[in-house]
Amino acid sequence: MLVLLILSLIALYVFVERLLLLKSMTKKDDDFTSKIRDYIREGKIQSALDLCQSKQTPGAKMVEKGIQRLGRPMADISAAIENVGNIEVAKLEKRLPVLATVASGAPMIGFLGTVTGMIKAFFNMANAGSAVDISLLSGGIYEALVSTVGGLVVGILALFAYNYLTTKVDEVITKSEQEALEFMDLINEPSGR
Repeated sequence: MLVLLILSLIALYVFVERLLLLKSMTKKDDDFTSKIRDYIREGKIQSALDLCQSKQTPGAKMVEKGIQRLGRPMADISAAIENVGNIEVAKLEKRLPVLATVASGAPMIGFLGTVTGMIKAFFNMANAGSAVDISLLSGGIYEALVSTVGGLVVGILALFAYNYLTTKVDEVITKSEQEALEFMDLINEPSGR
């Protein structure tokens, strides 16, 4: 049970840490793209860069890299944005495999406790000889069931946390890609608009 407690604390830490990070990145800012568009059209490149740096979201970092590459071939700009996007996705997904491992490992550890509890119960029964007391058997079964329940609870909660966070990560990625695409559309516009 100590192992399950440690796993639950690790899962809780990862969930809260990732949740706070993702929450800061999912704040609505409908003006970001329009401000970038206005700054670039007005030639205020430094203002556009400053806005991107103030946001610290994956999309803003991708757009910032694109702005830094203005004047270069479109393929270079696109590749630079994609590279930053890949780095940002890796940062967003950091520690999520820990939750997946807890989700799959905790029930197995619980089942291991079940097996050891049953072994203990039968060992106690065998050592009792013909004077088998029901409390010898029930203590081992109790231990077995508690560890099973503990493992399942930790595993199920970690699985829900993992799925919730991966959904939020996907939302941030989609928003970032949308911002990057809008930026690419902006710099591809004919210069009369």
